Amino acid sequence: MPRHLAAVVMAAGLGTRMRSATPKHLHPLLGRRVVDWVLAAARTLGPERLVVVVSPGTEHAYGDAEVAVQHEPRGTGDAAATAHSTLGDFDGDVVVLSGDSPLMTAEILRDLVDVHAREEADVTVLSFEPARPLPYGRIVRGPDGSLARIVEDRDASPEERAIRELNTSIYVFRAAALWPALDAIDADNAQGELYLTDAVGVIVAGGGKTAVHRCDDELAPQGVNTRADLAVAAAVLRDRVNEAHMLAGVTIVDPATTWIEADVQLEADALVQPFTVLRGRTRVAAGAEVGPHAVADDASIGPGARVGPFCYVRPGTVLEAQARAGAFVEIKNSRIGKRSKVPHLSYIGDADVGDDTNIAAGNVTANFGHRPGPKKRTTIGRNVKTGVDNTFVAPVKVADDAWVWPGTVVTDDVPEGSLAGFPPRQVTKEGYVYRDGNE
Repeated sequence: MPRHLAAVVMAAGLGTRMRSATPKHLHPLLGRRVVDWVLAAARTLGPERLVVVVSPGTEHAYGDAEVAVQHEPRGTGDAAATAHSTLGDFDGDVVVLSGDSPLMTAEILRDLVDVHAREEADVTVLSFEPARPLPYGRIVRGPDGSLARIVEDRDASPEERAIRELNTSIYVFRAAALWPALDAIDADNAQGELYLTDAVGVIVAGGGKTAVHRCDDELAPQGVNTRADLAVAAAVLRDRVNEAHMLAGVTIVDPATTWIEADVQLEADALVQPFTVLRGRTRVAAGAEVGPHAVADDASIGPGARVGPFCYVRPGTVLEAQARAGAFVEIKNSRIGKRSKVPHLSYIGDADVGDDTNIAAGNVTANFGHRPGPKKRTTIGRNVKTGVDNTFVAPVKVADDAWVWPGTVVTDDVPEGSLAGFPPRQVTKEGYVYRDGNE
């Protein structure tokens, strides 16, 4: 019968090599923080308890995870002891992960846990053999091939540094073996820290059963320590996300230039053109086309809608079925109705546009309006035809079937079927559109 399972994510390091005021675990990475990718992988194991060990001042939201604060940076062994103070008398298996390894996959973790259970081990270490040398701990094996110890790179002899099998800093411990081992370690090493690897050594010395599971993916265990590492991780995750969408029926013309964040939803038969960025919780429906050179951020793009080229669709925007947002158009917090078009060179913000309306070139909604207070909304009805170079000074309503003359600044509501325009001041000819010859 499988033991109970807890997961601990070590995210207390500040990551000085990032040269940033932001701890490395909290740097953004394809729509999430670095540590969020690790937490997502850990959650696939279905742990009963999930603990994130953080440094003071970084007690941010981590979803359903419990937070344990490591008040002094005394090393990974102390961080694990901090998790123990949160887990209390938890009795089962404890998966320990590094919070700066966003490329770790659910499949590798499941295999690691399976090996640990099958071997009935007190500790199981995840190892890997990268093609190039890395400053990671070395896996030192005994004559029979079993784990003898893990030696940190700074403490390794020249012979030990020649070992190619490296420690990933990802483990599964039996809790009953881990907690006493943490009490037995000291800081007698080059960094003067408490190493979690020394706890592994204590278990080995005490006759505990060990196992090593070698990971074939050399990228998955690698940590993010510099901004260069961050860029490498982003590219790998981009390719994973894009491949998943393509296998689900989305056409991505050039995956290498397409960046789709983790929480974006795309339906089968959506089309994404090159140099497109989809952010946040953007949703793209079947038959929609986005790009090239387009950005959509927390937007909803309906069936058959088209966005781009050179278009920016900002948060809160909804493009209904077959709507169009064209070249050099920016839309923010607005609803564009079915089959309506904003074809080129316009800014539409905080507006509601009805169905079958055409917004001509150079249109702008001026949302602060001519009255004091917060932003106001502009309402443009169904089957409206605007002229080039129109400005709508909110709050203003243009009713169904209305026309707006080119160059007009619309400051007053326009009734249904009316013609508004004739600069320099707005003149409204009510019912003009419905007169004979104008419909």
